[in-house]
Amino acid sequence: MSKTVYDYPLKDIKGNDLSLSKFKCKKILLVNTASACGFTSQYKQLEELHQNFKDKLEVIGLPCNDFGEQEPGTATEIEQFCEMNYGVTFPITEKVKILGGNPHPLYEFLMKKELNGYRDSEVKWNFQKYLIDENGNLIKIFPSPVDPLSEEILKLIEA
Repeated sequence: MSKTVYDYPLKDIKGNDLSLSKFKCKKILLVNTASACGFTSQYKQLEELHQNFKDKLEVIGLPCNDFGEQEPGTATEIEQFCEMNYGVTFPITEKVKILGGNPHPLYEFLMKKELNGYRDSEVKWNFQKYLIDENGNLIKIFPSPVDPLSEEILKLIEA
């Protein structure tokens, strides 16, 4: 049986279980985030997506310190930064590991075609976006520079 994102447990920023299966019937935009990156201002557009498409999309930020060590903060610091600077209300997870020999299992799924059935990918930097369909399948990957409110992303959300 093929896997979906629903098969990979996460923990939210406070350490509570965050099951992606609770978002079945919605698209999910998974974004590896960092507080000290040139793309950090994308939090604003991600929050706008979250507010404008709550009924059909779940945005989830996954803090990661693997790219330029641009997310060195503690869980509390990350949460406060996101709330105070960008008014983030979408779920933020605990820090995840992406690079190296032991990536978070969700990222192993996202990066390997043999697991995700879509394509192989490499996370090159902070704020790379993975769009998941309503059934938990990977349908599109967007590199860091792609604005979360880009026409391409909006079309896929509304499709």
